[in-house]
Amino acid sequence: MKLVMTLLARDEADVVDAQVSYHLHAGVDHVIAMDNASSDGTTAILERYERAGCLQLLRERRDDMRQGEWVTRMARLAATRHGADWVLNADADEFWWPRGGSLKDVLARVPARYGVVRGCWRHFLPRPDDGSFFAERMTVRLATPAHPGDKETIFHAHQKVAHRGHSGVEIERGNHNADAPGLEPLRGWHPLEVLHFSFRSVAQLEQKARGGWLRSPAYEPTGHRLLLDEAFREGRLEAFYDSHAVDDEALGRGLADGTLAVDTRLRDALRGLRGDDGSFALPGERRTIEFRRESAADDAAYAAEASVLVEIDGIVRAEERVVALERRLDALTGGPRPGSS
Repeated sequence: MKLVMTLLARDEADVVDAQVSYHLHAGVDHVIAMDNASSDGTTAILERYERAGCLQLLRERRDDMRQGEWVTRMARLAATRHGADWVLNADADEFWWPRGGSLKDVLARVPARYGVVRGCWRHFLPRPDDGSFFAERMTVRLATPAHPGDKETIFHAHQKVAHRGHSGVEIERGNHNADAPGLEPLRGWHPLEVLHFSFRSVAQLEQKARGGWLRSPAYEPTGHRLLLDEAFREGRLEAFYDSHAVDDEALGRGLADGTLAVDTRLRDALRGLRGDDGSFALPGERRTIEFRRESAADDAAYAAEASVLVEIDGIVRAEERVVALERRLDALTGGPRPGSS
């Protein structure tokens, strides 16, 4: 099996070295990365992997964050140029973690009739910003993410997708869905966790707020994104970060009521890949990562979180049926009906 990861990055120097090294040691064979006008050192980090022959680097200078279009381009390249059997579409702040075996072990279990597998987002919360490496600080995970319908909540449940390589695949903005003829999604099973580290420091939040999302022609702002944009415009980013950071007192309360959990898996994995100079290992410089089997208690907690995604999937399927029915009616009547989408 050949496993390829796509990666879209802009000003992610604090995390992208760890992200690429981790996946190359977790079973990914090759990375296709697109650097979108970075100015913070991200480009140089990606070029190091390009020189090592394990990453194809694309450069996109446009400042309007066409994420769906750009990731679709990379996902198709994964199939046509690199012969990918499976493709992970990842953001720089995401670390794909298999539940039982390696990434390839999980994907090898997927029956041949299915072409899309969902990964469950698991949010790691910001801690007081002391300038240290993000993974050493961020070992607190949200155990009860909000329903996606709660638009004012920063950290909500959602899914990301891995898919079989396909030359005509279309990737939805946000990497939440992949669509192509024959790529049937495997529903109700989430064998991959997507460890998500979206708020890492005040400086990183500022870079995030300066990104090209607002200039994208397809941008549909979510409530939490609007809150970040508003804090940036009003010069309140530090207070905004602090309002979401988990201090020791809040951690104690969250552990007691079950809303928070301490999770050191990524921290421990990255310690084995990080050199004395702070850079991360190229392929072959360290042992591959071994993924332990989780406990029954952890499996139960994970199932509870993932159950929300099953509910979401049902809503999406209903919406898809409505769209399909409207198209059939349009075809029968010779055109779209007034008010139809």
